[in-house]
Amino acid sequence: MITSSDIFAISSKKEFEKITLKVFRHQYDNNTVYRDFCGFLNKNKQNVKSVKDIPFLPIQFFKTHDVLSSREPVQTTFTSSGTTGMTTSRHLVTDINYYEQSFRLAFSQFYGNIENYAVLALLPSYLEREGSSLIYMVEDLIQGSNNPDSGFYLHNYDELIAKLTKLDSEGQNVLLIGVTYALLDLIEKQDFNLKNTIIMETGGMKGRRREMIREELHEVLCKGFGVGEIHSEYGMTELLSQAYSLGNGIFECPPWMDILIRDTEDALTYVDYGKTGGINVIDLANINSCSFIATQDLGKKYTNQSFEVLGRFDNSDIRGCNLMVV
Repeated sequence: MITSSDIFAISSKKEFEKITLKVFRHQYDNNTVYRDFCGFLNKNKQNVKSVKDIPFLPIQFFKTHDVLSSREPVQTTFTSSGTTGMTTSRHLVTDINYYEQSFRLAFSQFYGNIENYAVLALLPSYLEREGSSLIYMVEDLIQGSNNPDSGFYLHNYDELIAKLTKLDSEGQNVLLIGVTYALLDLIEKQDFNLKNTIIMETGGMKGRRREMIREELHEVLCKGFGVGEIHSEYGMTELLSQAYSLGNGIFECPPWMDILIRDTEDALTYVDYGKTGGINVIDLANINSCSFIATQDLGKKYTNQSFEVLGRFDNSDIRGCNLMVV
């Protein structure tokens, strides 16, 4: 039996690999969608002997199947954003404590005590719909900060500008977490020169602006906010863990999360460090769903285990992943 204390106490690569293989066996036994997918690849508990033998479920399955490794009742359902008529992902969560432990512990590992911050959230496109896992996390961080100045902002930019300027000038540590297009909107209204604020972008133009490469985007945001670097969060509806970048687009994972980079032409093989490929995520906090997910993101991993996110596959059907007709 694998418990949350096993997962969140991981402190070495050896421990991670041992628990990862245990989680694979647990999900193979208890997740019929995942077991069927493994069967198409002729993978089972007997012939999966290392982390790189583990099959990664294409993320599209969350649009078409209930991906569950638990028979407990569903406590909450997180859904992805999407345009009208588009099929969205559904992440069925049977134990919300795993998500709360994951994001609270990860945040403290990267940023320290949440009570040291005022948390300002500029996430309009997420606030305007239900089922956002990002909103759930940020709402918890706002409450955890115990700061009366923390809060969400929708389209009240003038109020946010006044609050941000005041807090920063008073020496208050501020975390401004925002969707990319809204942060760009904000700096078009006001030039800042922030000394005590972390700017964290969560990605996403949501069709509101032209897409920009990270270097250009971060240069614009750094200039507009008067800061030296832009932080980023890498998470998604289908995961219960996040990786963080403290600048330059270089992400690191908490100890219970890791990524592997698969070949874009052959989804079952991996590329070397420093080479571009598809991002596979291991998220052990996702024990009650699926911990092994092949995303539609492109990236590179480096020898120090950090990674970059470089974009997305152009085609929605990733080559080598359409192994199961639904």
